[in-house]
Order: sequence, then C-alpha cells, then structure tokens
Amino acid sequence: MPRLRKNKKIIVGLTGSFGSGKSTVAGIFASSGAKVIDADRIAHASLRRGSRVYKKVVSSFGPGILGKNKEIDRRRLAGIVFNNKKCLKRLNAIIHPEVIRIIKAKINSIKKGVVILDAPLLLEANLKSTLDCLVVVKIDKDKQFSRLIKKTSLKRADILKRIKSQISQDARERLADFIINNSGSLMNTRKQVAQIRRKLWKN
Repeated sequence: MPRLRKNKKIIVGLTGSFGSGKSTVAGIFASSGAKVIDADRIAHASLRRGSRVYKKVVSSFGPGILGKNKEIDRRRLAGIVFNNKKCLKRLNAIIHPEVIRIIKAKINSIKKGVVILDAPLLLEANLKSTLDCLVVVKIDKDKQFSRLIKKTSLKRADILKRIKSQISQDARERLADFIINNSGSLMNTRKQVAQIRRKLWKN
C-alpha cells in the first residue's frame, strides 16, 4: 500500500453507487488536507452552452434537451439516457474523453500531497490505472433510496435505473483497497476516513 512521502503525491480514487455519499466522504478527506478533484463538477461544466461537448450533445440528442436559456436541461437529458442504454452509452462516449482529459491535466498540475479523485463512474471510465489506491463507499439500500428520494425528488423506479446503469457494488468492492460503510452516523464515517488517512499519510 503506498504511503505519502515528502514532496510526493498519492492519487486516491473515490467511488460508489449513486447516492452512497461520496461527496460527504470527499469533504472529510479535504478537511484533512487532501486535494479533491470532482469528476461530476467537471462533467457538468463541460456541458455549458457553447462548449465542444455541448455542441456534440445537442447535435446527438436534439434541441428538445435545451431549457429556455438554451443551456442543456440535465433533467431532460437524464430522462432520455436512463431509459435507453444505447443513448447512455452514446452520451458517455461524448462526455468521458473530455472529462478524462481535464482530470489528467488537474492530476498532473498537483505536484505533491494526497489527491482524491471523486468520480462515480471512475471504473466505467477506465480510470483505475491512474490511481495508487481505490476507496469504495457503500450504503444500506433502504437508506440509499430514502436519502435520494428526499434529495432529488426522483421516484424509486428512476433511482433504480440510475443505480443499474453503473457497475455493481460487488464489482466495485472486489477492486477496492478500502471500503467505507456510510450507512451509519457521520461520526462513524469520519472514523473510517481517519483510519484510511493514517494508513496513507502522516498526521
């Protein structure tokens, strides 16, 4: 297991199922001094009006995915791709190369320290080869659904479609160096992060 040494860096992948609490875990790592690269944020930024990705997505899926301001309405787009595997694959083929390019540039720009790559589709996008270790966040199914229903207003069936569009939790865990169970309290999650932190870099 790699351990942070002076003037070196460790790249830690952080992933988990939709609604598992990756952002919470990433925030805890950040509070301990890690630098976080948020793949979702990069993906959302890549869809902004006028970008290369924006033009390709609109060309592929049509103007019906646009809101009144001509920005891509991510809810409308999601309604298409999570009901059609071919459409989801087509969207990922457009977005992933740009997101991966930006992620790699950001990683290269960081010269030392712990880098947390927070990416829900980290394994699907074949980014594991860029990592020194992989942290997988898991959560109890009932809590996952209840949190997502409150947070997103999505129906249970829609949540299930999004979860099924990702690699299975069992497959993630088989590849993991560390597993964080985020089903309990925030304090319990913090303790698990602290244990990993102690193994990766000094206080």
